[in-house]
Amino acid sequence: MSTPSQKSKVTALSTAGGAGSDWPPRWHTLDHGIRVGRYIDAEFQQMEFDKLWTKVWQAAARIDEIPAINDFTVYEIGDQSVFLVRTGEDTVKAYHNVCPHRGTALAEGSGTFDHGNIICPFHGWRWNTEGDNEYVLAREEFRGGKLCDADVALKSLQVEIYAGFVFINFDKDCMPFDEFIAPVRQLLDDLNTKEMRHYWWKAIPVASNWKVAQEAFFEGYHVPATHPQLETAAADFIYGADIEGEFEAYNHHNVDYERFANGHGRFFAGRASNYQGNVKRLMADKDPVDAMADRLQLLVDGMDAQVLQADVDLLRSLKGKVEPEKLGAEYMRVLYEDAAAKNRPMPKPSPEILSMWGGMIFIFPNLMVFPQAGNAMIYRTRPHPTDQNRSTFEIYSTRSLPADAPRERAVVEVVEDVEDPAQVYLIPRQDLGNLKRIQKGLRSRSIKQVWLASENEKIILGMHQELDKYLQAED
Repeated sequence: MSTPSQKSKVTALSTAGGAGSDWPPRWHTLDHGIRVGRYIDAEFQQMEFDKLWTKVWQAAARIDEIPAINDFTVYEIGDQSVFLVRTGEDTVKAYHNVCPHRGTALAEGSGTFDHGNIICPFHGWRWNTEGDNEYVLAREEFRGGKLCDADVALKSLQVEIYAGFVFINFDKDCMPFDEFIAPVRQLLDDLNTKEMRHYWWKAIPVASNWKVAQEAFFEGYHVPATHPQLETAAADFIYGADIEGEFEAYNHHNVDYERFANGHGRFFAGRASNYQGNVKRLMADKDPVDAMADRLQLLVDGMDAQVLQADVDLLRSLKGKVEPEKLGAEYMRVLYEDAAAKNRPMPKPSPEILSMWGGMIFIFPNLMVFPQAGNAMIYRTRPHPTDQNRSTFEIYSTRSLPADAPRERAVVEVVEDVEDPAQVYLIPRQDLGNLKRIQKGLRSRSIKQVWLASENEKIILGMHQELDKYLQAED
């Protein structure tokens, strides 16, 4: 994933004197913060391409992108291009996207290989979806007439289908996938993540490093300032003309954070969530159903993901029918009864899983799952191939469907203007609006590091520490 000149620079900086021992201070991960070079230095991003993305399990696609046999989709990371093709009901193959004849990319975007034939558009060489060569034009002219099918078979990558994702790894000697995903497997299984289906999917170009983009969502600490409509009292305190003392009712006081092995992590409702009956803080002088529904409606109108309109409509159906202290339990009951009547899969209704609703599971290095009542909002970030100050931010809105509902093929919508309300909902517009400003500030000569809160921002630190394991590993 690098040019010779780029690679020589990175090698000189990262290998002499022991792995990582001679890194410049601007690349260091600290106990209390992160040095800014990790976000703004081209050489650091090149090292990520060479030593992280070539070695780590990564979500290359949602299985919804290739719902039928012979469907394909292209995944790109850095300067590497891979295509994934569905070869059976439960099987997917991944191949380097290159013809071994003259280097032509065999696939672009997404589509279907008619009759299972992968045909190079340049000279018509052909393979089946198992990667076996089936035709070479004028074969007798190659290798003295002794060219074998095995010489020109497609080069495959490791693939695992899990939780509705297709994970790939470029490294033949990588950590086994089961070991990689083990720290978060039970949570993802109990949330029924594998049953989530495509609703909408957008790819948004952003003016920030890929790590800046995802770290914005590793905590709920930003909500009062970034999303004042969601925490009005806290926002009034923060943006007031004067500020004294401390505001005690921040929602992030109700959130707990946990780091796992392999760089994964999560945040969740450490105290009783709305779904477990804690609606008093929302009520004020309002009817409790209205208070809770109005709060969720802000998420529907501002995101249309994680919480959907049907969820709010079910909640409003309880108005005048339930005591305030039983509202959380009753809402759970109608959600699960409605799902059962429609034969729609739902998460396991255990206290730990209910506490994840409105929370987040981070799958290292770049995947975030925000679960809810049979829905999930998913974020994925990817670095720009040549500019460390840019990246692609993807949002997937998914939900489980009744057994007899049609399954749509997931097709990405590329956003052209992140500030256009017609293309990007309010809540992500607010979040993404911070990223350009962060990346600009990180390039200031007055700043050497960012400071991290020990609890609210612990997942950020854990991600960088895991990243260092890859970057400092001996080849």
